[in-house]
Amino acid sequence: MGEEVGARTFSREDRARYREKVHRCLDVFAEMLRESRFDVERPMTGLEIELNLVDEESMPAMRNADVLAAIADPSFQTELGQFNVEINVAPRRLAGTGTAAFEEHVRASLNAAETKARGVGAHMVMIGILPTLRPEHLTAETLSANPRYQLLNEQIFAARGEDLRISISGVERLATTADTITPEAACTSTQFHLQVSPAQFADHWNAAQAVAGIQVALGANSPLLFGRELWRETRIPLFQQATDTRAEEIKAQGVRPRVWFGERWITSVFDLFEENVRYFPALLPVCDAEDPAEALARGDVPKLAELRLHNGTVYRWNRPVYDVYKGRPHLRVENRVLPAGPTVLDTVANGAFYFGLVRALAESDRPLWSQMSFSAAEENFNACARHGIDAQVFWPGLGYLPVTELVLRRLLPLAHHGLDRWGLDPAERDRLLGIIEQRCLTGRNGATWQVETLHRLESADHLDRPEALREVVRHYVELMHSNRPVHEWPIP
Repeated sequence: MGEEVGARTFSREDRARYREKVHRCLDVFAEMLRESRFDVERPMTGLEIELNLVDEESMPAMRNADVLAAIADPSFQTELGQFNVEINVAPRRLAGTGTAAFEEHVRASLNAAETKARGVGAHMVMIGILPTLRPEHLTAETLSANPRYQLLNEQIFAARGEDLRISISGVERLATTADTITPEAACTSTQFHLQVSPAQFADHWNAAQAVAGIQVALGANSPLLFGRELWRETRIPLFQQATDTRAEEIKAQGVRPRVWFGERWITSVFDLFEENVRYFPALLPVCDAEDPAEALARGDVPKLAELRLHNGTVYRWNRPVYDVYKGRPHLRVENRVLPAGPTVLDTVANGAFYFGLVRALAESDRPLWSQMSFSAAEENFNACARHGIDAQVFWPGLGYLPVTELVLRRLLPLAHHGLDRWGLDPAERDRLLGIIEQRCLTGRNGATWQVETLHRLESADHLDRPEALREVVRHYVELMHSNRPVHEWPIP
């Protein structure tokens, strides 16, 4: 999202040239897949975490430029809103104690960054949606300075031709409008990256889609928006609506949304890039000087810049990634379904469950997606976003059952097996999957803690909703820094 794109306007010629260039990139990508030109040795995993900034009163702090200047670490970057930053964690292998290394590195980086952020009056919070956000915090003036964000805003509203309507019915109801895409900035996520070979990609992407709902149920951490209690993972419908380029009439015609679960199991990574080109017009038609066909013909690795930029404006919950590192191309599944937080330990446990479960399912003799319709996976995803850890889901051979029962009976053993296949140290495997197990047994994740804490503060302490929300954030930040897993957090 934060890729630099210079400020500019786009002509009809720009769009025609970009469309032709994207199709040329797609043809070159197909040729590369046929020739197996990809890095498949020593597959790596990666991690990105988006963060909120708050002030001493637990309110959003529009200080990301000052915070990034104070941190002075290229691992930290801007995000859409001035109250957001993102940390990109260097990729590593899972084998041995790779997950512990992730945890140690992220904790050290965030602690150092928090110390420097305090110097400019801000604090970092890992949470899906900041409970103290208000509509007045999400305006054109709060977009980050990167020209890409202003361009995206202009292009999405040019396509829509009208303001955004945000309507979410959960425990309470929210109906509002927005004249910018800044409500998207309310959605702060964790993204897991998994490098795979072209031959393995379809199985890993299908597996990730099949378990996306389960991930959301266990990791839900976004129950509150604009003072309303909505879905347990409100980030899902908010992100879908905040980046929707379709007017109501276009939706009625069946045009696909840019935030997209998808509509079918795939047989190749090419399916996803081809769908991007076929279904979605360009939002940022910026052309690179490279001719990808000429680069490939002379033995170079094409950047496929237009294909990658276009892919970055189609917001799949599991996104394909083509990248070039040290002169070698590779493919990744970018898993985007989870919110940030609550702690680094919870985040790493979520990652271990995901990496282990997806590997086990991708390598199974009888693929799960041969037994389950794609629409059932999408229904699970929406049910889990709405109800969180209390959701009921469908699973082949078991029918409908509580998501916690499914995880305890069927999915934790699979994740255990998958982590063994990764070569993760058994003690690390048991430590992290034990956190997922305890979440299921206690029924507590970030969303349930936030809601129970809010209700306790309102009933026992007789606080009004705005003051109670500030107290929720204050307690949350203290417990986040303890790095105790969320299932152990007390209700204040």
